[in-house]
Amino acid sequence: MTESPALALSLSKVSKAFDGLRAVDNVSLAVAAGERRAIIGPNGAGKTTLFNLITGEQPLTGGGITLFGQDVTRLAPHRRAALGLSRTYQFCATHLFPRLTVLENCLLAVQALSPVKFHLHRPLTAYPQLFQRARAALEAVGLGEKTTEEVRNLSHGEQRQLEIALALSGTPKLLLLDEPTAGLSPAESKLMTALLKKLDPEITLLVIEHDMDVAFELTNRITVLHYGKVIADGLAHEVKTNPLVQEIYLGTALENA
Repeated sequence: MTESPALALSLSKVSKAFDGLRAVDNVSLAVAAGERRAIIGPNGAGKTTLFNLITGEQPLTGGGITLFGQDVTRLAPHRRAALGLSRTYQFCATHLFPRLTVLENCLLAVQALSPVKFHLHRPLTAYPQLFQRARAALEAVGLGEKTTEEVRNLSHGEQRQLEIALALSGTPKLLLLDEPTAGLSPAESKLMTALLKKLDPEITLLVIEHDMDVAFELTNRITVLHYGKVIADGLAHEVKTNPLVQEIYLGTALENA
Protein backbone atom coordinates (compact mmCIF):
# COMPACT_ATOMS: atom_id res chain seq x y z
CA MET A 1 0.00 0.00 0.00
CA THR A 2 1.50 3.34 -1.05
CA GLU A 3 0.22 6.90 -0.77
CA SER A 4 1.30 10.32 -1.96
CA PRO A 5 4.06 11.78 0.26
CA ALA A 6 1.85 14.90 0.45
CA LEU A 7 -0.26 12.93 2.93
CA ALA A 8 1.15 12.81 6.44
CA LEU A 9 -1.26 10.03 7.41
CA SER A 10 -3.62 7.74 5.55
CA LEU A 11 -5.94 5.19 7.12
CA SER A 12 -7.67 2.66 4.90
CA LYS A 13 -10.63 0.79 6.42
CA VAL A 14 -8.87 0.55 9.78
CA SER A 15 -10.64 -1.66 12.33
CA LYS A 16 -10.02 -2.94 15.85
CA ALA A 17 -12.15 -5.53 17.63
CA PHE A 18 -12.01 -6.59 21.27
CA ASP A 19 -13.79 -9.91 21.87
CA GLY A 20 -16.23 -9.14 19.08
CA LEU A 21 -16.73 -5.48 20.01
CA ARG A 22 -15.56 -3.24 17.17
CA ALA A 23 -14.00 -0.26 18.94
CA VAL A 24 -12.84 1.14 15.58
CA ASP A 25 -14.94 0.21 12.57
CA ASN A 26 -13.65 0.65 9.00
CA VAL A 27 -12.19 4.12 9.53
CA SER A 28 -10.67 5.74 6.45
CA LEU A 29 -8.90 9.05 6.87
CA ALA A 30 -6.48 11.20 4.88
CA VAL A 31 -4.53 13.91 6.71
CA ALA A 32 -2.45 16.27 4.58
CA ALA A 33 1.05 17.32 5.63
CA GLY A 34 0.81 20.45 7.78
CA GLU A 35 -2.90 20.00 8.44
CA ARG A 36 -4.55 20.66 11.80
CA ARG A 37 -7.26 18.03 12.38
CA ALA A 38 -9.48 17.39 15.42
CA ILE A 39 -11.10 14.06 16.22
CA ILE A 40 -14.16 14.46 18.40
CA GLY A 41 -16.92 12.19 19.65
CA PRO A 42 -18.59 11.01 22.87
CA ASN A 43 -16.86 8.79 25.43
CA GLY A 44 -16.37 5.30 24.03
CA ALA A 45 -16.32 6.50 20.42
CA GLY A 46 -12.93 4.85 19.79
CA LYS A 47 -10.77 7.99 19.63
CA THR A 48 -7.89 6.90 21.86
CA THR A 49 -8.00 3.38 20.42
CA LEU A 50 -7.58 4.93 16.99
CA PHE A 51 -4.47 6.76 18.24
CA ASN A 52 -3.11 3.48 19.63
CA LEU A 53 -3.55 1.87 16.21
CA ILE A 54 -1.81 4.76 14.45
CA THR A 55 1.19 4.57 16.78
CA GLY A 56 1.34 0.77 16.68
CA GLU A 57 0.67 0.30 20.40
CA GLN A 58 -2.20 -2.00 19.46
CA PRO A 59 -2.38 -4.22 16.36
CA LEU A 60 -5.06 -3.76 13.72
CA THR A 61 -7.88 -6.21 13.22
CA GLY A 62 -8.18 -5.02 9.64
CA GLY A 63 -7.16 -2.27 7.24
CA GLY A 64 -3.90 -0.44 6.65
CA ILE A 65 -1.94 2.65 7.69
CA THR A 66 0.62 4.74 5.84
CA LEU A 67 2.84 7.49 7.22
CA PHE A 68 4.33 9.96 4.75
CA GLY A 69 3.77 7.51 1.90
CA GLN A 70 5.22 4.46 3.67
CA ASP A 71 3.15 1.46 4.71
CA VAL A 72 3.56 1.10 8.50
CA THR A 73 0.70 -1.32 9.16
CA ARG A 74 3.05 -3.93 10.61
CA LEU A 75 5.83 -1.68 11.87
CA ALA A 76 6.67 -1.51 15.59
CA PRO A 77 6.00 1.76 17.46
CA HIS A 78 9.69 2.76 17.57
CA ARG A 79 9.96 2.33 13.80
CA ARG A 80 6.97 4.66 13.32
CA ALA A 81 8.51 7.16 15.72
CA ALA A 82 11.69 7.13 13.63
CA LEU A 83 9.58 8.23 10.65
CA GLY A 84 8.48 11.35 12.54
CA LEU A 85 5.44 10.22 14.56
CA SER A 86 5.01 11.34 18.17
CA ARG A 87 2.10 11.51 20.62
CA THR A 88 0.90 12.62 24.03
CA TYR A 89 -1.46 10.78 26.37
CA GLN A 90 -4.64 11.80 28.14
CA PHE A 91 -3.12 11.06 31.56
CA CYS A 92 0.31 12.68 31.35
CA ALA A 93 1.53 12.05 34.91
CA THR A 94 2.17 8.35 34.24
CA HIS A 95 4.70 9.25 31.52
CA LEU A 96 6.79 11.67 33.58
CA PHE A 97 9.50 11.12 36.19
CA PRO A 98 8.27 13.21 39.13
CA ARG A 99 11.56 13.34 41.05
CA LEU A 100 13.66 14.36 38.06
CA THR A 101 13.87 17.95 36.89
CA VAL A 102 12.03 19.31 33.89
CA LEU A 103 15.27 19.39 31.90
CA GLU A 104 16.25 15.85 32.91
CA ASN A 105 12.87 14.52 31.74
CA CYS A 106 13.30 16.25 28.42
CA LEU A 107 16.90 15.05 28.03
CA LEU A 108 15.75 11.45 28.40
CA ALA A 109 13.15 11.98 25.67
CA VAL A 110 15.72 13.56 23.35
CA GLN A 111 18.24 10.80 23.94
CA ALA A 112 15.66 8.06 23.34
CA LEU A 113 15.30 9.11 19.70
CA SER A 114 18.97 9.94 19.17
CA PRO A 115 21.80 7.64 18.05
CA VAL A 116 23.83 9.21 20.88
CA LYS A 117 23.85 7.04 24.02
CA PHE A 118 24.63 8.13 27.56
CA HIS A 119 27.73 6.58 29.14
CA LEU A 120 28.00 5.90 32.85
CA HIS A 121 31.36 7.62 33.31
CA ARG A 122 30.65 10.71 31.21
CA PRO A 123 28.82 13.72 32.69
CA LEU A 124 25.62 14.93 31.06
CA THR A 125 27.41 18.16 30.12
CA ALA A 126 29.42 16.07 27.64
CA TYR A 127 26.32 15.98 25.38
CA PRO A 128 25.77 19.64 24.38
CA GLN A 129 23.71 18.77 21.30
CA LEU A 130 21.18 16.92 23.42
CA PHE A 131 20.95 19.81 25.86
CA GLN A 132 20.35 22.20 22.98
CA ARG A 133 17.46 20.14 21.63
CA ALA A 134 15.93 19.66 25.08
CA ARG A 135 16.09 23.36 25.92
CA ALA A 136 14.59 24.26 22.54
CA ALA A 137 11.63 21.93 23.15
CA LEU A 138 11.06 23.41 26.61
CA GLU A 139 11.22 26.95 25.26
CA ALA A 140 8.64 26.03 22.61
CA VAL A 141 6.11 25.13 25.32
CA GLY A 142 6.87 27.99 27.69
CA LEU A 143 8.92 26.03 30.25
CA GLY A 144 12.28 27.61 29.50
CA GLU A 145 12.48 29.09 33.01
CA LYS A 146 11.44 25.86 34.77
CA THR A 147 14.36 23.64 33.72
CA THR A 148 15.67 23.02 37.26
CA GLU A 149 12.25 22.45 38.85
CA GLU A 150 11.36 18.90 39.87
CA VAL A 151 8.34 17.68 37.92
CA ARG A 152 6.41 16.84 41.08
CA ASN A 153 6.37 20.56 41.91
CA LEU A 154 4.76 21.58 38.62
CA SER A 155 1.08 22.42 38.29
CA HIS A 156 -1.12 20.08 36.26
CA GLY A 157 -1.08 22.57 33.39
CA GLU A 158 2.71 22.75 33.43
CA GLN A 159 2.93 18.96 33.41
CA ARG A 160 0.76 18.96 30.28
CA GLN A 161 3.16 21.48 28.74
CA LEU A 162 6.10 19.25 29.65
CA GLU A 163 4.48 16.22 28.04
CA ILE A 164 4.15 18.18 24.81
CA ALA A 165 7.81 19.19 25.11
CA LEU A 166 8.74 15.51 25.40
CA ALA A 167 6.72 14.77 22.26
CA LEU A 168 8.48 17.62 20.45
CA SER A 169 11.92 16.40 21.51
CA GLY A 170 12.13 14.03 18.59
CA THR A 171 11.34 16.83 16.10
CA PRO A 172 8.16 15.06 14.91
CA LYS A 173 6.49 15.61 11.58
CA LEU A 174 3.14 14.23 12.84
CA LEU A 175 2.04 14.93 16.42
CA LEU A 176 -0.95 13.19 18.01
CA LEU A 177 -2.40 15.03 21.02
CA ASP A 178 -4.83 13.12 23.24
CA GLU A 179 -6.97 15.72 25.04
CA PRO A 180 -4.22 18.27 25.72
CA THR A 181 -6.56 20.47 27.79
CA ALA A 182 -8.07 17.69 29.93
CA GLY A 183 -8.24 18.71 33.57
CA LEU A 184 -7.03 22.25 32.95
CA SER A 185 -8.68 25.36 34.33
CA PRO A 186 -10.21 27.78 31.79
CA ALA A 187 -7.13 30.00 32.06
CA GLU A 188 -4.75 27.05 31.61
CA SER A 189 -6.82 25.77 28.69
CA LYS A 190 -6.59 29.15 26.99
CA LEU A 191 -2.83 29.20 27.54
CA MET A 192 -2.46 25.68 26.16
CA THR A 193 -4.48 26.52 23.06
CA ALA A 194 -2.33 29.58 22.39
CA LEU A 195 0.81 27.48 22.87
CA LEU A 196 -0.33 24.81 20.41
CA LYS A 197 -1.28 27.41 17.81
CA LYS A 198 2.33 28.65 17.89
CA LEU A 199 3.84 25.27 17.07
CA ASP A 200 5.83 24.95 13.85
CA PRO A 201 3.21 25.04 11.04
CA GLU A 202 5.08 22.25 9.27
CA ILE A 203 4.13 19.85 12.07
CA THR A 204 0.92 18.01 11.26
CA LEU A 205 -1.43 17.94 14.26
CA LEU A 206 -4.10 15.35 14.98
CA VAL A 207 -5.94 16.29 18.18
CA ILE A 208 -8.51 14.48 20.32
CA GLU A 209 -10.40 17.18 22.18
CA HIS A 210 -13.62 17.37 24.21
CA ASP A 211 -13.57 21.15 24.54
CA MET A 212 -15.32 22.37 21.41
CA ASP A 213 -13.94 25.89 21.71
CA VAL A 214 -10.42 24.46 21.66
CA ALA A 215 -11.17 22.05 18.82
CA PHE A 216 -12.61 24.73 16.55
CA GLU A 217 -9.95 27.30 17.39
CA LEU A 218 -6.99 24.98 17.03
CA THR A 219 -7.90 22.95 13.96
CA ASN A 220 -9.20 23.59 10.47
CA ARG A 221 -10.89 20.24 9.92
CA ILE A 222 -13.02 18.03 12.17
CA THR A 223 -13.62 14.27 12.08
CA VAL A 224 -16.44 12.91 14.25
CA LEU A 225 -16.42 9.33 15.56
CA HIS A 226 -19.43 7.50 17.01
CA TYR A 227 -19.27 3.85 18.05
CA GLY A 228 -16.00 3.53 16.15
CA LYS A 229 -17.35 4.85 12.87
CA VAL A 230 -16.74 8.16 11.10
CA ILE A 231 -20.12 9.89 10.97
CA ALA A 232 -18.90 13.27 9.73
CA ASP A 233 -15.75 14.80 8.32
CA GLY A 234 -15.24 18.32 7.07
CA LEU A 235 -14.45 21.93 7.83
CA ALA A 236 -15.52 23.29 11.21
CA HIS A 237 -18.58 25.14 9.91
CA GLU A 238 -19.71 22.03 8.01
CA VAL A 239 -19.51 19.88 11.14
CA LYS A 240 -21.30 22.51 13.23
CA THR A 241 -24.31 22.43 10.93
CA ASN A 242 -24.39 18.65 10.42
CA PRO A 243 -27.77 17.47 11.82
CA LEU A 244 -26.49 13.97 12.63
CA VAL A 245 -23.56 15.33 14.62
CA GLN A 246 -25.82 17.69 16.55
CA GLU A 247 -28.29 14.92 17.32
CA ILE A 248 -25.76 12.27 18.33
CA TYR A 249 -23.06 14.24 20.06
CA LEU A 250 -23.11 17.98 20.48
CA GLY A 251 -26.68 19.20 20.27
CA THR A 252 -27.31 22.85 20.97
CA ALA A 253 -23.84 23.27 22.47
CA LEU A 254 -22.38 22.97 18.97
CA GLU A 255 -24.85 25.40 17.47
CA ASN A 256 -23.66 28.02 19.96
CA ALA A 257 -19.95 27.27 19.58
